[in-house]
Amino acid sequence: MSEPDFPAADTRRANAAETEFSAADIRVAAMNLLARREHSLGELRQKLQRRFDAPAMLETQLQKLVEENLQSDDRVAESFARQRAGRGYGPARVRQAMREKNLSDIAIARAFESAELDWWALAENAFRKKFGEPGRVELKEKARRIRFMQYRGFSADHYEHLLGD
Repeated sequence: MSEPDFPAADTRRANAAETEFSAADIRVAAMNLLARREHSLGELRQKLQRRFDAPAMLETQLQKLVEENLQSDDRVAESFARQRAGRGYGPARVRQAMREKNLSDIAIARAFESAELDWWALAENAFRKKFGEPGRVELKEKARRIRFMQYRGFSADHYEHLLGD
């Protein structure tokens, strides 16, 4: 009796072939990620490093995307700043979230400058949405309102006029 052929050997060879990749594979994967939404260079690098174990080839492809303006940290930063400000977050909270996205302080500063956001108006909108009309309240309630505004990332300058007193 002859031994039956087992497909396990073929599967192992196929898996070994899958681990080999080219620069084009990295570029396609990066373009697919960028097609869904803008990614910072750091985010893109992090996601691609999980899939591809070729740091030099990965960096080369990322630099090509930057040179071709297909990836731009400035564009990501400005879009993110506008989006988070529109959701009622203040500058401190937005800045921290941008740092978590691996954006540089320079890109963050440029985004804040070019977005031309009125943080006082945004603070007032967030305050009114949560608490209604500003006015005099008890000390405990005032402390709760201050904590909310600080949690949202606004400085005292942005909201102190809304607390009444």
